[in-house]
Amino acid sequence: MLVDLGDDLQLCTPFRLRQLTEDSLQSVDLSVEEAAFYRNVYDYLLGFKVWSEPQCCQIALNATAAKFHLLPVQAKSWFFKSYTGGQPLVDAVITLHSKCQPGEFLIVDHNHQSCLCINLTQGFMLDENIELEQFQAIKVLNDRVHPLIQAHKLTKTA
Repeated sequence: MLVDLGDDLQLCTPFRLRQLTEDSLQSVDLSVEEAAFYRNVYDYLLGFKVWSEPQCCQIALNATAAKFHLLPVQAKSWFFKSYTGGQPLVDAVITLHSKCQPGEFLIVDHNHQSCLCINLTQGFMLDENIELEQFQAIKVLNDRVHPLIQAHKLTKTA
């Protein structure tokens, strides 16, 4: 999916054509709902004071594409460790722990059982052989979602 942002700027999402909904191949403009979601995500990310404005734009556009244009996917929770802590989840930026490493993810959609997330970590390894591209989406069960607890990050509650 390619988003044209003007004369010299284009953003290519990591999603393959076979992953996209039928209407996303025909629609060229953001809907009001998509634009509002993009703006909310962009503003939310800026509040962390971790990412630059262009990075927030890129993350928000990929999140919007994932939420509104990806075909439904099954949860792939087996790649991640369960969260057994007691701290309540209040952020949309979360940590998922694979067998190899922890990584930062952004929740773009959720229900009472699972959430759809995009990967914010470059070079994130799901296991010894499988890498999840930055900004690629993955669905996980809610019991895999860890709160973002990192001293070097300035966090903001949702």
